[in-house]
Amino acid sequence: MVIVPQPLSAEAFAPFGDVLEASGDPDAIINQGLAGRFHDRARLAFGDGRAGISLFRARSRKLPLALDLVERHPLGSQAFLPLSEHPFLVVVAPDAGGVPGPLRAFVTAPGQGVNYLRNTWHGVLMPLDGPGLFAVIDRIGAGANLEEYRFESPVTIGG
Repeated sequence: MVIVPQPLSAEAFAPFGDVLEASGDPDAIINQGLAGRFHDRARLAFGDGRAGISLFRARSRKLPLALDLVERHPLGSQAFLPLSEHPFLVVVAPDAGGVPGPLRAFVTAPGQGVNYLRNTWHGVLMPLDGPGLFAVIDRIGAGANLEEYRFESPVTIGG
């Protein structure tokens, strides 16, 4: 099976989470008219934990790649915000009775990040243009908030 990545759009990604980008007109002009605020762009959820911001440095990937692992977070959402304008690969799947359903793949545009909804199966950080540095906002707290699923046969992403 080969999954061909599509450009990331808010409409296509909506069942899995939120596309984080400063698109359209700002919701408010602030800081003496020098900054535009794009307000409340993600459906964050942290259960009984709290929000934490961590930094991740991820190795670059090349397409096509063999994907053998996805993960999900049952106790909270997880947002990936690149600290550069380089693209990264986003792989998601709906839940199908406790395992990933059909995979979808997207490539971000400059300035886009993603917020995965709670329990959304997704790939790991996969920058495509050199190593990536990301701010990750997710749940900090007690309890197991990571489930991994390994495919019996790797799925090829890209062609």
